[in-house]
Amino acid sequence: MRSRAWRAFRRHRLALLGAIAVVALGLGAALAPWIAPHDPLRGSLGERLRPPGHRGSSGSPYLLGTDALGRDILSRILHGGRVSIALGLVVVGVSLLIGVTLGLVSAYAGGFLDAVLGRVVDVLLAFPYLVFAIALMGLFGPGFLNLVVALAFKEWVIAYRVVRSEALALKHAAFVEASRAAGASPFRLVFRHLLVNVLPGAVVVATLRVGWVVLMEASLSFLGLGIQPPQPSWGVIIAEGRDYLFRAWWISTFPGIAIFLFVLGMNLLGDGLRDALDPRLATERLPE
Repeated sequence: MRSRAWRAFRRHRLALLGAIAVVALGLGAALAPWIAPHDPLRGSLGERLRPPGHRGSSGSPYLLGTDALGRDILSRILHGGRVSIALGLVVVGVSLLIGVTLGLVSAYAGGFLDAVLGRVVDVLLAFPYLVFAIALMGLFGPGFLNLVVALAFKEWVIAYRVVRSEALALKHAAFVEASRAAGASPFRLVFRHLLVNVLPGAVVVATLRVGWVVLMEASLSFLGLGIQPPQPSWGVIIAEGRDYLFRAWWISTFPGIAIFLFVLGMNLLGDGLRDALDPRLATERLPE
């Protein structure tokens, strides 16, 4: 099964390109303290608004230019990626844990619990994501932890709906009924049989949602409701350059490109994982 999934994934060339983009940006963010050429928080007014490729008075290059305070854009993008990518992973991880657990329990238990959770999900989905997040951030205040809470507050419903629908389809499958007849406990049925079969779909959804959460962080930080300066994140850097778009286009352009590549890479990666982990699609792609 694993070898078949790997072969199917390798045949998906766009997914491989997406994985390369995600890994490259992820490694750049993870290694930022060691590979960033400058301190992302320390600027020099004598080097402010320098274009890409400028070599400073000390001889050190500014490959992507500097911002209005003379801070190196490349260094801020690398360090900002640590915040943006980490936030996406944490939010999706927390949401996946909540959504998968509630989705499995709801599908297996049914009845009143399933009806209540269904109504809660309907209410949350009725609000536009960004408007809902803005309202919560206005209530909680800016900051990393508050961003995690505000985004995960609604993000879990995505995993919940996917897992619940798949668990409902498997609830009365032959192997589940056989385990129930053999005396398996509800806990074993849910977390030993149902979880194993719904987890691939949940992983694919989680992969796709990481890019979406990074976009949400950038939007909230751009509006001043997310990560706060001088701490860099991709959204913060774009916001800092909006007043200099015609004079210093590179301040907002390069972090925007980083967001674009990361989100595109996550979507391509998720598409490849979907094809590889779905036995029907994998069978169609592989030769006899």
